[in-house]
Amino acid sequence: MAGAELMKWALLHEYPGNELELKWREFLERADFPAHYVAPEYFLEPFFRGKGPFAVLARHDDRIVGVVTGIHEHGQVMCGQKSRPQTCVDESADPSIVAAGLAGGLIEEAGSEALITLFTWAPVDKLLTSGYRREDQEGVVMLDLTRGPEALLKDFSANRRTNVRSAMKRGIEVAPATTREEFQAYYEVYAHWCARKDQETLRYETFEEALMLTKNRRLFLARFEGKVIAGVVLRVYPQGMIEYAANSSFEQDLKLKPNDLLHWRVIEWACSEGYTRYNLAGAHLFLRKMGGTIQPVYRYRLDRTWLRRHELKEALGQSGRKIFRALPEGVRKQVKRALKRDE
Repeated sequence: MAGAELMKWALLHEYPGNELELKWREFLERADFPAHYVAPEYFLEPFFRGKGPFAVLARHDDRIVGVVTGIHEHGQVMCGQKSRPQTCVDESADPSIVAAGLAGGLIEEAGSEALITLFTWAPVDKLLTSGYRREDQEGVVMLDLTRGPEALLKDFSANRRTNVRSAMKRGIEVAPATTREEFQAYYEVYAHWCARKDQETLRYETFEEALMLTKNRRLFLARFEGKVIAGVVLRVYPQGMIEYAANSSFEQDLKLKPNDLLHWRVIEWACSEGYTRYNLAGAHLFLRKMGGTIQPVYRYRLDRTWLRRHELKEALGQSGRKIFRALPEGVRKQVKRALKRDE
């Protein structure tokens, strides 16, 4: 581990001043995965109000060499998710210095909170010397946008390409939303989707405020016969990464394949705008059919409770699931019925 003189960091709880903002943006030009949630605009997000949003900037020789952002939630410090790490590093920097700065800043931010979790795009195993434990995640489908749209389309599965062409022939039109009226039209689709999935619906005011951050968020809408039937929300960072943030569609219009065409139009647009990567935020079959590669994601967790209670509870849960999956199908059904009776 680097000496104490190298363990430097800046801890922020609000949008930075001009000088620090400039250094932060200069760092993002060197960073491995520049994205919206590791940029200064993270502090403009309406979703994190009341959750103590913060950023740790690891520093060396007056340069920023690493950034992690996060929130306080459920009695712990949480930095990102397995579908969207909120950590990026300067790949040319000494890993010991980066890890020391991030670890020191997170300990200061956590205070008495006993659990710190962060996700990274690349191994930062120097964190292990600070007591963190690493767990490799499934990863996400990542598209290399520098290859251009034609090459990316060839990587689509045959039925995905068929769906894209079919949506075009049926007259589906896709374009970015630019007005509040379009935001409201998509909100109706979103509310329908939430009701169908039995999920909580955001207040429209919060929803609109997020979409108004147009430098870092885009909404693409699919229309059929003039009516909005589906949409995709993206988080973006200029000349960096775009991230699939949300998708909603009317169930009765899924046969028209609007979502396939939405992603294709997003790819065309992102390539033309100079973005470098498209994080599809998952690795399930629908996403894998768009080609790309599986980008690894790593979870680092520091459990400061006695006997590492959080780690122990998670391990027991994983063991239980493994045992359950090994049971004969008939026994699994009986267990599920018994659990339902106990609810």
